[in-house]
Amino acid sequence: MDLIKIFNTAHPIIGVVHLWPLPTSARWGGSLKAVIERAEQEATALAAGGVDGIIIENFFDAPFTKSQVDPAVVSAMTLIVDRVKNLIVLPIGINVLRNDAKSGMAIASCVNAQFIRVNVLTGVMATDQGIIEGQAYELLRYRRELGSDVGILADVLVKHARPLGTPNLTTAVQDTIERGLADGVILSGWATGSPPSLEDLELATAAAKGTPVFIGSGASWENISHLMQAADGAIVASSLKRQGKITEPVDPIRVAQFVEAARQVSQAKEQAKSLQSVKAK
Repeated sequence: MDLIKIFNTAHPIIGVVHLWPLPTSARWGGSLKAVIERAEQEATALAAGGVDGIIIENFFDAPFTKSQVDPAVVSAMTLIVDRVKNLIVLPIGINVLRNDAKSGMAIASCVNAQFIRVNVLTGVMATDQGIIEGQAYELLRYRRELGSDVGILADVLVKHARPLGTPNLTTAVQDTIERGLADGVILSGWATGSPPSLEDLELATAAAKGTPVFIGSGASWENISHLMQAADGAIVASSLKRQGKITEPVDPIRVAQFVEAARQVSQAKEQAKSLQSVKAK
């Protein structure tokens, strides 16, 4: 996955638009217009704060189905993503929770989004939705049938879940990339808002052998300079909202502070890389 080609940077910060409940979800409020307006406000605030990309997900549809979502959700998300794409000029990704990667790929391919996030691409995970099995074969085959070049960012040992069996992190990363054909991998903490450890990020980056590794949860202004030392990018949500609360709107000032902190680390990494290259010559 060529991060510079997609995001115009080797170390992208991807902000998250958490959609309000969509049609057929338990907390659906009855107004798609309100959902769209909120999504547009969130995307605009993230763009104003300087993120390099945006991912849109049906976060407030919980409790989630473990596999295929209702067609109404697919329709609503397609409409919303298309509206956001006409509003901002940043790369856009899609995550259809809990694990409807095929619908995500369909939406992204139809609206020319750049990537999707897949919680379980390979392996088997025990989750609060039940047992979820990776469907890498079906997803990659479907992408080929669509003639799509949408990138696949896949979680490794995803949050809010436990693996069946005891795969170590290195093996899980290698399997996700080499056998699941992920274009990038995501490492999270145990739950939303919980960061991965620097040690786990270092292990994942070593195992990925050049495939991009993203921080998938828990990144904040306070810890990003530490965590980005061992990651290529970050997907961030909670800490960019007012008071750091997941239910609050995105705060452009918090976004700008986070992006600035992350870019300082990125610049330092690039300078160190350039210095090593000069010494090697």
